[in-house]
Amino acid sequence: MGSFYTAQHRALQDRFGTRRLADAQERAIVGDRLSEADRTFIASRDMVFLSTIDATGQPTVSYKGGAPGFVLLQGDDLLLPCYDGNGMFLSMGNVMGEVRVGLLFIDFETPRRLRVHGVARLEETVPIPGADIVMRIRPTQIFLNCPRYVHRYRRDASSRYVPDALGNAPVAEWKRLDFLQEDLPQPDRENVAAVGTITQDEYDLRIMNGEG
Repeated sequence: MGSFYTAQHRALQDRFGTRRLADAQERAIVGDRLSEADRTFIASRDMVFLSTIDATGQPTVSYKGGAPGFVLLQGDDLLLPCYDGNGMFLSMGNVMGEVRVGLLFIDFETPRRLRVHGVARLEETVPIPGADIVMRIRPTQIFLNCPRYVHRYRRDASSRYVPDALGNAPVAEWKRLDFLQEDLPQPDRENVAAVGTITQDEYDLRIMNGEG
């Protein structure tokens, strides 16, 4: 077998008697190329969970959402747009130091899961409307997971903050907080000036009402 399992994985497999089962699954489901079914599935998804590791070894997991198919496929690469966020750039900054990433695509209605491990780099020249920067991911390991513990949910509506075909999107409510205005980049200040600021109490009420 390849390097899919570490010594720690093997220790637990041996403890619970699942080494042969684990090897059988690796042979059956783990690959390094996207199948047509994988491509179709990714193209239908409007969300993905992204795991990255920072320079200290601290992992983090981030939810990324967009219109269906917002994670683009270019040859064997996945292109994940980084839309306007909170300015922390945790996921994007992490891959500047540790290129290994993990992606989890889920269909909560069918249900179905697809996991992609890969190596990533940032690109600033890929023209995806609304994206500040793009993460290009070259898959190294691709595999399905059993969906039996995936709870079934149905999507009610898309977020109104998803950029449109031209990359336009409403101003984030939290950026309108009055006490944050001096800390915002100038373009954000100008956008907020066009719609007005709000207080912390007003923001909290909007969040409670699902308007954030």
